[in-house]
Amino acid sequence: MRPAGPRGVAAVPAPALFMFSALSQYVGAAVAVGLFAHMPATTVAWWRLAVSAVLLVAWRLPWRAPWTLRTLAGSALFGVVLGAMNLLFYAAIEHLPLGTAVSLEYLGPVAVAALGGRGARVRVAVALALLGVVSISGLGLDWSAPGTVAGAAFAVLAGAAWAVYIVLGRRIAAGRDGLTSLAVGTVVGALFYAPVAVPTAGAALSDVALLAAVVGVGVLSSLIPYAIEQVALTRLAAHTFALLTSLLPATSLLVGLVVLGQVPTVGEAVGLVLISVAVLLARTDAQRGGTGTAPPGGVEGP
Repeated sequence: MRPAGPRGVAAVPAPALFMFSALSQYVGAAVAVGLFAHMPATTVAWWRLAVSAVLLVAWRLPWRAPWTLRTLAGSALFGVVLGAMNLLFYAAIEHLPLGTAVSLEYLGPVAVAALGGRGARVRVAVALALLGVVSISGLGLDWSAPGTVAGAAFAVLAGAAWAVYIVLGRRIAAGRDGLTSLAVGTVVGALFYAPVAVPTAGAALSDVALLAAVVGVGVLSSLIPYAIEQVALTRLAAHTFALLTSLLPATSLLVGLVVLGQVPTVGEAVGLVLISVAVLLARTDAQRGGTGTAPPGGVEGP
């Protein structure tokens, strides 16, 4: 599928588009954190899914594509995993700083890249990722603080869901347009997790500002990244993609610092650097081996 987009967007360097996409995604997460005072984190995550579903269906018109029971079931499963990833990630950032949660979550993609690669580069990536976790958990986090244990557990589980999402995404992208499958998947995910959110989702409908905020989360965290990536991904060389991906944990830390005032500890900062280097090594190895981990319709995770 030839990427479509305004000429002005197409003229912007692909790395700049990639980083703007990531910035939009993490600013959306920061807006979501501000909503946790009004709704549970899982409800905010569900609203993101629901808004994304409406916008993606309106954009992709998935009923125009041919569907079989197998492709429909695959897209549905993809949506359920995507929903789990988002709900777990939002539960994590309810208790942990944004940059810390993203760093821990990146263990999922590193694991996928490591399992698909071989050689010294992969072993070093795994060792650095583990050292990063030790730095964050042993030096960076205050385990006596309420919610820290739960937040770390949610972040790691979100990373596991992200790993499954990547594997499923590869299979879907190999057989059909990934964004069309994503549109169907988000609808299924929103319906599947609706029981989790129904008791508290009405808060957004009773306040115009809250409704605008949840729509903003869906637009910032899903629609804008998905649209930009249609232009950017096909123009990025493999090594550039790997390098930019390794910068994303730092991008989330920067957004958390500027937007939410979350100042990282030394242990968190060191752990983030170690995990970022691990991501770079794992991505580079995966790209060389033809096993890149970018899922359809979304460069980087939740």
